[in-house]
Amino acid sequence: MEYVSLENLDTRASANEDPRLFLDRYTDGAIFDEAQHCPDLLSYMQERIDFGNSSGRFILTGNQRFGVLSGVTQSLAGRAAHLELLPFSLSEISSATPSYTLDGILYTGLYPPVHDRALDPGIWAGNYIRSYVERDIRRLINVRDLTVFQRFVALCAARIGQLVNLSSIAADAGITHNTAKEWISLLEVCYIVFLLRPHHRNFRKRLIRSPKLYFHDTGLASWLLSIETERAMNLSAMRGPLFENLMISEMLKVRYNAGRRSNLHFWRDRAGHEVDVVVDRGDNLVPVEMKSGQTVTADSFKSLTWWKNLASQHDSFLVYGEIAHMREPAHR
Repeated sequence: MEYVSLENLDTRASANEDPRLFLDRYTDGAIFDEAQHCPDLLSYMQERIDFGNSSGRFILTGNQRFGVLSGVTQSLAGRAAHLELLPFSLSEISSATPSYTLDGILYTGLYPPVHDRALDPGIWAGNYIRSYVERDIRRLINVRDLTVFQRFVALCAARIGQLVNLSSIAADAGITHNTAKEWISLLEVCYIVFLLRPHHRNFRKRLIRSPKLYFHDTGLASWLLSIETERAMNLSAMRGPLFENLMISEMLKVRYNAGRRSNLHFWRDRAGHEVDVVVDRGDNLVPVEMKSGQTVTADSFKSLTWWKNLASQHDSFLVYGEIAHMREPAHR
């Protein structure tokens, strides 16, 4: 299948000026990257899909959610499958790079170019933020001072794993509460951050309702936190939150790669009891705790023991700081 980038100005002009002729060049189908640049193309594609006898002829990709999805919703409703493609998973990177350290993965992140082109992760992350994120943000809203926006994104990285407090982050960034809310939504659209929502099943407890903030890639977050080496990562106070971030994003990739929506939540009541992740399987809730250390102690199971007593459920898991190891609690 041929790859076509609609980021190329000549190609984009051809697709916009004469969509029928453009599609005639790809009778066997194609991958159209950055499809949000040519929204009218999707309407012409609809006719070919309706009268064609094969599925999967066209693959549309784009790096921001609104542009692609709005076109699909209007022109290809019921004719398209939607997949959210995140950076590499640990299982994917392990097949290509069998030897790596936890600190190395936290520092480099899992975006493909960093690994298949052996790029410096810090330089790549900085260029990505400047060339893609800021560009997409400017397309969606009018950001007058990019320095303020850059400070806002860095403040988000410093709050990984914390409850979202819009008033606090707005005050630190020097913007309004509504602007902070809008900018976090835009970072979600650009697949930079995601919000982990609390589970609201009430076991007669007063529950926290605010979501938690995470990044889709720890490499981007590390760059924003000025973590520039594996050793700096090992010594960083943010290592624990970044490890939690990595593991939760891995669980999210399992769902998205299977074409399913997220079933991940966290649990926290106002008394301070908390479980990092609660997997909602419909008939039961499975708690998962994250510990970045390599030594497992009895204290590591404290939150899971609390959950067992609360919910009278025995299935629970502890993920600790040896990559790809998942250990079930001793009390199961």
